Amino acid sequence: MTYRASHAQSYGIPEFDQALIWSVLFLLSIGLIMVYSASAAIAEAQFGADQSGHYLVRHVIYLTLGILLGVAAFQIPVYIWQKYAIFMLLAGVLLLVLVLVPGIGREVNGSQRWISLYLVNLQPSEVMKLFMVIYAADYVVRKAADMNRFYKGFLPLLTTVVIVGFLLLRQPDFGAAVVIAALTIGILFLGGISIKIFAGLLGLAAAGMLILIYVASYRLERIIGFMDPWADPLGKGYQLSHALIAFGRGEWFGVGLGGSVEKLFYLPEAHTDFLLAVLAEELGFSGVAVVIVLFAVLVTRAFAIGRQAARLECHFAALVAQGIGLWIGMQAIINMGVNMGVLPTKGLTLPLMSFGGSSITAVCFALAILMRIDWENRQRLRGATMGPDSPQHKIKGERWYRQF
Repeated sequence: MTYRASHAQSYGIPEFDQALIWSVLFLLSIGLIMVYSASAAIAEAQFGADQSGHYLVRHVIYLTLGILLGVAAFQIPVYIWQKYAIFMLLAGVLLLVLVLVPGIGREVNGSQRWISLYLVNLQPSEVMKLFMVIYAADYVVRKAADMNRFYKGFLPLLTTVVIVGFLLLRQPDFGAAVVIAALTIGILFLGGISIKIFAGLLGLAAAGMLILIYVASYRLERIIGFMDPWADPLGKGYQLSHALIAFGRGEWFGVGLGGSVEKLFYLPEAHTDFLLAVLAEELGFSGVAVVIVLFAVLVTRAFAIGRQAARLECHFAALVAQGIGLWIGMQAIINMGVNMGVLPTKGLTLPLMSFGGSSITAVCFALAILMRIDWENRQRLRGATMGPDSPQHKIKGERWYRQF
């Protein structure tokens, strides 16, 4: 079903959420500029003096793929995602198993997190984040009457998260496991789970994190290095100390675009995990503040779209929208915290900005679903203004749920 923008405007309701779209476009644009700035020297050293744009070209290819997949995802009604939620979860688990199979999974820097598709590498953990948001939202809606019962409502979902977390830790990818567990807990909270179970979940998650940090010496070393990076600036605190130097050099307005020194082989992963540190050095506090505001706008609009869907009694759509906002916001906060030295070093990219094919593709795909939810909300609102018999009043195949 297609509606012209002029037709939509005639009823006083814009076709799309303009604040959401512009915040995404600005973040993507800043990301493109900073990926090139942060990676040019590395690319020249690795591939030759005439290959400074190597990572930029690959970033553009991944971004184009993400946009094309997003356009396709936007065409799919929201109820379809709910209908096939369990199959997406199973597909995600299968990918997490395959990545651990020798000969299929690709190992980089001691972590086996990628599946080679010849032209591109797929990181299943990034896809799993979206699949888990969709599955958890569907689960909460289906089990609404039982969500405050431990065995019938909560335990099956907990088992699913434990299985997914175990597979992620085998790679190992502790950061993705933390994000997926936090996403699931957040969706349960948004879905109305009791405060007792929610508090118990937080305690269980905290205890689990402490145990996992204690049993793996390299995680404990990261915590120690985070607490005092200057105690071992050439060892455990190397990444963080150089990130802090980059922030310090940037001051208020930065040293100028392209003028970063830290990206010149001092700061590891300058175009991926520590892109914000390079941005801080080149654009200063003002540049970082702009990025934070843009992410705040994006997350705020995602939650607003979710609230609107809940008011229209589309609770699956509401939880998916807010879950996507929670995912992007949480990952952005973790990445920024790592770059600023307020969180231990973790291998999580800055959504929409860092170089990373699977990450930017998965986030673009998720944002297309978010925009579809917003579009369907607006069609229903138009239908309400035009009467219950209008063709816009119902979206084909939609499911309506009562408050729970």
